[in-house]
Amino acid sequence: METVLARHPAVREAVAAVDRDTAGDPRLVAYWVPAAGAPAGPSELRDHLRRTLPPYMLPNVYVALDRLPLTVNGKVDRRALPAPEAVRPDLDADFAAPATPAEKALADIWAEVLSVDRVGLDDDFFELGGHSMLATQAVALTRERLGLHATLRLIFDAPTVREFAGALDPTAAAAPTEHGENDA
Repeated sequence: METVLARHPAVREAVAAVDRDTAGDPRLVAYWVPAAGAPAGPSELRDHLRRTLPPYMLPNVYVALDRLPLTVNGKVDRRALPAPEAVRPDLDADFAAPATPAEKALADIWAEVLSVDRVGLDDDFFELGGHSMLATQAVALTRERLGLHATLRLIFDAPTVREFAGALDPTAAAAPTEHGENDA
């Protein structure tokens, strides 16, 4: 994965490491140093990797660094790599706040599952670090808390809150209570 990522013209150096999210689940993190004058975002890098690598080898999180930390021997010091923050990463799409109650509830569920502070209307679930196991959790919580018939296939086909909410029928769900459960 590191070699393929380093082949992107906007990447000067790259390294991958396994990290644990706030729930303790392992996730693959790509650390990269941008090449001078060649900006790229996580979605462009993910698309580049997707052309060559199978889905299970794609990083969950992309972290841009000014430089990779090195040991005294000049090798990458993997222990000195910063932990990805539990904040919405820099994405190609600007943050757009969810507007409807269903969009807000879905964004809250996704933020919880993805261990990020907030999820925007057009944020891609997988660019925020999601993978199939987390998608399964998001679907289960959507069914449990909102009473909506969400499916795993749907989150792959409609990976943003806007698309996911639009594909569901939020009028069929009871409004969530303050505890995240339906009154009915």
